Amino acid sequence: MAGRRSTRAFRPDPVPRETVERILALAARAPSGSNIQPWKVHVLAGAARARVVAALTADHAAGAPRAAWGYTYYPVKWRAPYQDRRRALGWSLYGLLGIGKGDQDRMQAQERRNFTFFDAPVGLIVTIDRDMEQGSWVDVGIFVGQVLLAAEAMGLQTCPQAAFAMYDGILRDEIGYPETEQVVCGIAIGHGDPDDVTARLQTPREPVEGFATFQGFAD
Repeated sequence: MAGRRSTRAFRPDPVPRETVERILALAARAPSGSNIQPWKVHVLAGAARARVVAALTADHAAGAPRAAWGYTYYPVKWRAPYQDRRRALGWSLYGLLGIGKGDQDRMQAQERRNFTFFDAPVGLIVTIDRDMEQGSWVDVGIFVGQVLLAAEAMGLQTCPQAAFAMYDGILRDEIGYPETEQVVCGIAIGHGDPDDVTARLQTPREPVEGFATFQGFAD
């Protein structure tokens, strides 16, 4: 858990289907309300992955209007401390990449790398039925966390990616899942490239006393 990080550059080394199945089987032990297990996963590799990547990157590069987010991921109105943390991450990443403030072309190019799964050989598209409520979204979040940890335990790296939720329509067309499902996120899985500059990105975490309160313990 302490060693896991979001990887933004992968080597082309393949990941066997059996390994992905094992990761998902372990992650499926995640708890869910009344054991309803509301997560669904569409696994992409090889030609299927290439087809999806081509469709998404072409749409992004063309500046075509995006489909609306299927759900509200970020706050409608940003405020401290969340805006501060977001900006710090963004400028830390852009600093490593040598992208200056206002360099929209390179910013867009880096954003577009999301839709290549950062070159990972396996991409997951996690969906949920549209009629599920907030509790089930919590369950899916727990499941996603389990996927990340299971992959880490098998010597693989990952990157959970909310950006895919902006392209629910294209993903549905390319993958073929029904309109009753909507994208929650994508997950890149593979062998991270330790030599890529983004491997040096460090993301700080708040200390426990910054987000937790304790009552009833003896001093």
